[in-house]
Amino acid sequence: MAEREPNWEWYRSFLQVLETGSLSAAARSLGITQPTVGRHIESLEAALGLKLFTRSFDGFSPTDAANELRPYAAGLAMTTAALRRAASSHGSGVRGTVRLTTSEVIGVEVLPPILAALRSEYPELTIELALSNRADDLLRREADIAVRMFRPVQEALVARRIGAIDVGLHAHERYLAQHGVPKSIKELSRHTTIGFDQETEFIRSFQDRFKTFTRDSFAFRADSDLAQLSAIRAGFGIGACQSPLAARDPRLVRVLRKEFSLTLDTWVAMHEDLRASARCAVTFAALASGLNAYIRGASPDHSKGAGVK
Repeated sequence: MAEREPNWEWYRSFLQVLETGSLSAAARSLGITQPTVGRHIESLEAALGLKLFTRSFDGFSPTDAANELRPYAAGLAMTTAALRRAASSHGSGVRGTVRLTTSEVIGVEVLPPILAALRSEYPELTIELALSNRADDLLRREADIAVRMFRPVQEALVARRIGAIDVGLHAHERYLAQHGVPKSIKELSRHTTIGFDQETEFIRSFQDRFKTFTRDSFAFRADSDLAQLSAIRAGFGIGACQSPLAARDPRLVRVLRKEFSLTLDTWVAMHEDLRASARCAVTFAALASGLNAYIRGASPDHSKGAGVK
């Protein structure tokens, strides 16, 4: 192996070629030239003493060595991004970048007014929002703060339970006017229903309680919660929706309240190393307070911060 220490830029180009499968696509993504990406890959291969890619008819194919290095290079990318966020906070007052991760519905429908109020109070604060239903690993610094619908179990995390979000079956009043209101779960078989496409662990646990909800029974299938919500709002049929969210639109009507009710346990979490970070502390408090207000059906007011416990 060559003695020269690999440059981070080489790893960045390496990750983009892995992601895109070509030098030209990687160059466009990074905003640099194709020859530069090629030199980065050649330099990294020389420094590591490994062949990372082979040319194929449709681009660059990673070798076994490249696939083995992928998680380590991705870890470097996450660490570098976290370092930049930490560096951005230095100076007077609350400032810098905070990266959040949360589900689609919470990120799009619930957090914007909370974050707008936070930004109004701290104008030098920048928010990065990653919409994902998967459990981003805060321990690997994929994000600074996460809003999760389950209790974080890692000991190195600071977590605060916000409460339980009620989920019920809802439909647009226009749909119900045309098709009637179901009187029982069994009657749903005669209605147009909205639900998931691919099964997940959560979906399987949900089906244990409500056995009539199967993939084949849905006339509209989507793994995106936002897509399902849009279909409900459009009057496509009956689907599950967070009750505090549905309550904002008087045209959305809850059905079968006694027969169908779920709760989503809601938590805000961050790495304990960020407890002393002013940018993360104020954001954590704003999220906790705003989400608590959302669950109670009140207007979010982050100024009454819940604090980091």
